[in-house]
Amino acid sequence: MSGMVYLLCAATSCLCAILLLRGYTQSRVRLLFWSGLCFVGLAMDNMLLYVDLVMIPDIDIAIWRRLPALVALTLLVYGLVWDTK
Repeated sequence: MSGMVYLLCAATSCLCAILLLRGYTQSRVRLLFWSGLCFVGLAMDNMLLYVDLVMIPDIDIAIWRRLPALVALTLLVYGLVWDTK
């Protein structure tokens, strides 16, 4: 059952990323771009969480699955702090 929750979280993050990036292409608001990239990274983190805990539970890839989330949040912080007017 927990595997289904991980996949639903990944699907939700993908949907948010798609909607944010589509909104960016229509309005060219830079915050939508950075938020969309953040959600792409969070979706990758959720997919790697599913792989780590459900598909290959014997191998611990916790450090590797946290890297996309770290990069995603770094991009969002960059967009919030340095790319605002």
